[in-house]
Amino acid sequence: MKYRFIDLFAGAGGLSEGFIRAGYEPIAHIEMDHYACDSLKTRAAFHYLKENGKLEIYEEYLKNKKEKTDGSWLWNKVPKSVIDSVIQEAIGKETLPSLFERVDKLCNGTPVDMIIGGPPCQAYSVAGRARLGKKIEEDPRNDLYKFYVAFLKRYKPKMFVFENVLGILTAKGGEPFRDLIRLVRELDYNIDFREQIASQHGVLQKRHRVIIVGWQNKRDTQEDTSYHYPYLLEEQIPYKIMRDLFCDLPIIKAGEGTLCGIVHYTKPLNDMEYLKKSGIRGVLSFTTQHIARPNNPTDREIYKQAVEQWNEGKRLRYDKLDPSLQKHKNTQTFLNRFCVVDPNGVCHTVVAHIAMDGHYYIYPTPNPTTDNVRSITIREAARIQSFPDDYFFEGSRSAAFKQIGNAVPVVLAEKIALEIKKILAHEDELRRTQNR
Repeated sequence: MKYRFIDLFAGAGGLSEGFIRAGYEPIAHIEMDHYACDSLKTRAAFHYLKENGKLEIYEEYLKNKKEKTDGSWLWNKVPKSVIDSVIQEAIGKETLPSLFERVDKLCNGTPVDMIIGGPPCQAYSVAGRARLGKKIEEDPRNDLYKFYVAFLKRYKPKMFVFENVLGILTAKGGEPFRDLIRLVRELDYNIDFREQIASQHGVLQKRHRVIIVGWQNKRDTQEDTSYHYPYLLEEQIPYKIMRDLFCDLPIIKAGEGTLCGIVHYTKPLNDMEYLKKSGIRGVLSFTTQHIARPNNPTDREIYKQAVEQWNEGKRLRYDKLDPSLQKHKNTQTFLNRFCVVDPNGVCHTVVAHIAMDGHYYIYPTPNPTTDNVRSITIREAARIQSFPDDYFFEGSRSAAFKQIGNAVPVVLAEKIALEIKKILAHEDELRRTQNR
């Protein structure tokens, strides 16, 4: 039996992908962003075709995909019900009734085992609060957690997972977080939360997030319960970005690569232990979206200096650049705005700002020159977030980067899902034993 889940504020589906890989079945993905929904539809089609032994259709789609086209050709190759599981809609007071109606139809009378997801984090993030100051306190996104709770109230899942930035614990003096706990407990759920660092769970990225887990409280019954926060044992990762994550992709320069079109690997999978172990190489013999942003001469000179300083164990400071290279008026704050991805360790956090520019994600080019330096590609960013190489992000280059930056790392999501699956299975067995 597959446990079934609803994904709220789904983005491009990093959290969903982890749960699907762990053997869960999605009921619905709800997301407001057009391109993220297109990516979700394409991924839903992928999973259907894979399960039914028809992956050649997906391969044909990727090999013939054209820029500025959506996935309609592919979506029409699978049952309409598969695509209808993706609901493009903002979650809010006005939309709740229609959303409930649509999700009820998708549930078709069967129970919801899990609700997963997390509201957009910009309203809670420390960076957002620093940039916008008091204005951020009036941001309506501060209250999106209440709609997550509304779904808990209606569908009564056995457990739920709520992911967000650490800033949710302290935003507005901690008021939203305390209110979330209060509302969830009023629905008779227990709740626990922990900071999880992606690099301690098989992801080559120092991504710090709070993972909140809740489960049904059985204090008013005579039944025992085995629900608890999942055991997520920390791992020591011996892998490195350049050697284990990037080096089987073709070497390209700034502005090279295509948004659509296939990319062949330069090394066999057996030579790439981490990619094989993590499942990042996916199930196809090729990948896509290995495309680098174009950069002007000034940026390439800065990138060159940044990599050179990194190789000397230093970090480039914007205020120390030659004035001729300083194109930004602000030379007092955000002095580390140009940052190199650590080739011999794990990457710093990939965030949605990567959609704006690649300055904070400079590729660690060996022997850097102004001719060969660049920022990371869509595929490299996706790999840092542990998306499989057969995952296609619909929309423009910027749209793809935004989707990736907002996602939950797939490998972390899968680890959480597998541990929760053990809890659910044990609880089911406990219930069967008590009913004998």
